[in-house]
Amino acid sequence: MPLVPLRPVLDATVKYGYAQGAFNVNAVAQAEAVIAVHEMFRSPAILQGADLANAFMGGRVDFANGTLEDKKKGARNIAEAVKKFAEQSPIPVVLHLDHGISYEQTVQCLRLGFTSVMYDGSHDSLADNIRESQTVVRSAHAVGVSVECELGAISGVEDGISHKNVNLVDVDEVREFISKVDCDALAVGIGNAHGMYQGTPHFDFDRLQACQKLSPPPLVLHGGSGTPDDMIRQAIKLGIRKINVATELRMAFMEGLESTVGQRDFYQMYRTAKENMAALARHKIQLFQGKL
Repeated sequence: MPLVPLRPVLDATVKYGYAQGAFNVNAVAQAEAVIAVHEMFRSPAILQGADLANAFMGGRVDFANGTLEDKKKGARNIAEAVKKFAEQSPIPVVLHLDHGISYEQTVQCLRLGFTSVMYDGSHDSLADNIRESQTVVRSAHAVGVSVECELGAISGVEDGISHKNVNLVDVDEVREFISKVDCDALAVGIGNAHGMYQGTPHFDFDRLQACQKLSPPPLVLHGGSGTPDDMIRQAIKLGIRKINVATELRMAFMEGLESTVGQRDFYQMYRTAKENMAALARHKIQLFQGKL
């Protein structure tokens, strides 16, 4: 099946009151495993390539120092792999740029066939974020591509990069932003963080509820890895419709490799790593769909 935009997938979550998982891929095996599990549930799949992970997929081991060309090459590799699996799959698949940091980068992904892009202007002033987000939305919507934006910069570590600030989204800024930017999804900071949490996270559910009362586009929770299941259920109840999972998927892959190292069997190591990822994705999908 051809790749599809993000918006119709999220429209279904709004209609039926569940959340769609979005899984970051750093290797072809991840894309293959995640799509296969979604096929079991006959559910759409969202596969994401993050800004810095794109540099890794472009062959840059020290991806934190990746150039725009490294990221472009990585984005092309991710796009080709996901398109290949999607074409062979009976389910809708979204190819999404996670945390695009510039207009130029989002345009590159539009040219490569991404069907959804995120422009993350959350570290800029509200005025700059609005202006740049509007520019990205105009360009993306002109070619049928969905756009996710962000308010309230998310803290934590993603792809080896630390974001130490703890930003809770300003509800008044959400009101102004959605009145001026026609985005298809909006990530908000409510105490969530990228990477694995040290201890139990503390989400500001009152803030999330206040955002939802503004009738925003579908809300997104970044930092879904390691969040207790009961907190995920509450977030979905209060309006979260897309939940990103990255670190846990990588950890599942690594744990699969580690569990079979002593067997000195490459093929078994690879199979076990994929099975571990599939098991993790299966749990997340069921949780997000209210089946657990």
